[in-house]
Amino acid sequence: MNKVEEFEELRPLLFSIAYRMLGSVSEAEDAVQETWLRFDGSATCPTSVKAFLSTTVTRISIDVLRSARVRREEYVGPWFPEPLLSDPYQDPARSAELADSVSMAALLLLERLSPLERSVFVLREVFGFGFDDIASAVGRSEAACRQLLVRARRHMEAGRPRFEADRQERDELAKRFFDALREGDVVGLRDLLAADVQMVGDGGGKAPQLARAVVGAENVARLLASVFPLMARIDVTCEPQQVNAEPGAVFRDRDGKVLHTLALDVLDGQIQTIRTVINPDKLGHLGPVADAWTISDEVKRARRQTE
Repeated sequence: MNKVEEFEELRPLLFSIAYRMLGSVSEAEDAVQETWLRFDGSATCPTSVKAFLSTTVTRISIDVLRSARVRREEYVGPWFPEPLLSDPYQDPARSAELADSVSMAALLLLERLSPLERSVFVLREVFGFGFDDIASAVGRSEAACRQLLVRARRHMEAGRPRFEADRQERDELAKRFFDALREGDVVGLRDLLAADVQMVGDGGGKAPQLARAVVGAENVARLLASVFPLMARIDVTCEPQQVNAEPGAVFRDRDGKVLHTLALDVLDGQIQTIRTVINPDKLGHLGPVADAWTISDEVKRARRQTE
């Protein structure tokens, strides 16, 4: 294969590494493009193209992540990763790790790690790289990488739930949730929510968002049941689909433009967290983006007409 063919064969892997490092589709795509430029401009042929490209995209992602820390500290409201509808990299031998590591909950846990801890954890736990390749990628000894992994695992395990949801049970619960959502069924919604469920939105100060997290099954159920039927009246549609390997949906306006995404964190037979991303800067990779402020005004008018 020539350089272009070799790179394109590995592009899905490179994107998947970068996305888990950065939590951003756009930044991951930029990191992959920069990796190509460095590969194309290299005069020497690496012994292992996979190792060379993985090392390069990891180092670029570490640099971006370090600069992103300041931006995220100044972010308006809760910060969530850019929603990912499908992971381009598939490996049947590591399908469980790949799915778990791309969930909103897992990516938010990764935010707790230092850039080096995060890179070692992603390369080792998610993609199964050897410590020799990891050491080369992060510029540390193998012994140091093992220590970084121990610390990363400790942080990740401290934040993980004790019980994992069965995938089929989770999907069936999500179907019931969206059915109740369309009907504005408060009781039906409440029965699916954990007592301490949280609903949190990421608008980044650029779209209407909740002033704070809504907590408790009754509060969340009443909010959902009061808002989403009104959205349906102004022709906002709900398309259930996987969002970051979790049950979720993409909401669109009457012209088919993306309004926001919603992801459900399901554990122990109940919905524990509902996360929405409405920041338009995080939705552009999904298609044309709706004007959320206009939709908000239309919902308010629809509410007044029903009162």
